[in-house]
Amino acid sequence: MSQIVLDQVPVLSLADMSKGDFAQAFGESFQRFGFAMVRDHGMDQRLIDAGWAQARAFFALPEAVKRSYDAKFNGGQRGYTAFGTEIAKGASENDLKEFWHVGRDLSPGDPLNDTMPANVWPDDMPEFRSVFASLYAEFDRVGAELLSAIALYLGLEERWFDGPIENGNSILRLLHYPPVSPQAPGIRAGAHEDINLITMLLGAEEGGLELKDRSGNWLPVVPPPGALAINVGDMLQRLSNHVLPSTSHRVVNPPPERRGHSRYSMPFFLHLRPDFMIDALPQCVSDNNPRRDPPISAHDYLTERLIEIGLIKKG
Repeated sequence: MSQIVLDQVPVLSLADMSKGDFAQAFGESFQRFGFAMVRDHGMDQRLIDAGWAQARAFFALPEAVKRSYDAKFNGGQRGYTAFGTEIAKGASENDLKEFWHVGRDLSPGDPLNDTMPANVWPDDMPEFRSVFASLYAEFDRVGAELLSAIALYLGLEERWFDGPIENGNSILRLLHYPPVSPQAPGIRAGAHEDINLITMLLGAEEGGLELKDRSGNWLPVVPPPGALAINVGDMLQRLSNHVLPSTSHRVVNPPPERRGHSRYSMPFFLHLRPDFMIDALPQCVSDNNPRRDPPISAHDYLTERLIEIGLIKKG
């Protein structure tokens, strides 16, 4: 895929297209490139701005304060993960980032509480919880609409995904890539594929996101202001029997003159319910595309992958 082809990938609008037209264009973009860009998604910009402000304020706290909310005791799923902890699958160097995870709040007694740890909230930031609980709900809402388009594209009922993602183990990640020296190595986050169904990314002020095309070239991804960059995760690849391919992506350092600036981003990893069995959809299995992966629960698959990236320790 050349840069010219990449430039022709449409920026789709959730507001200007009929459901069927959007579903076709969105699915085609996923199938060909493993990603799509969507504007007019309807998320509250004031809430988004508040989220950026809260994220910057948190990462500016003293290291000891941030580490008091360490997520290492819950598999990195809630709270703070310190700089240099995560490593991409198969990589030799840890990523140059720190992050905070917000998850789903479940009702007391919900059986899924056994597979989803409770949220952690910083005591000294009174607005943090309300802002990110509201932003989480916004991502949840938009994600369900995007998946309804994918359902139509795959030949399913429009709301097919509503059940599989109900009380899903989705995560809102607040990411901070601290400044690095002008001589720093080129990679802030190693090449990887996401674990979940789809990832919705609110763009960062500092660039660096790159996707790997089918020819092995790394190409920059720069959504228009306010648009979401959305990519296929491994769970959707597995569910669609690789009809919708998961996309390898990475974050590289900017030019030397910009390496003194932090990079912030806010991806939402949309997950299935932990008890959902991931098995190839019959519509996606054929003589030309035989079943590739055995069934596995979403929880077991997530656990396998969290071990691979160093957020859960073996044994």
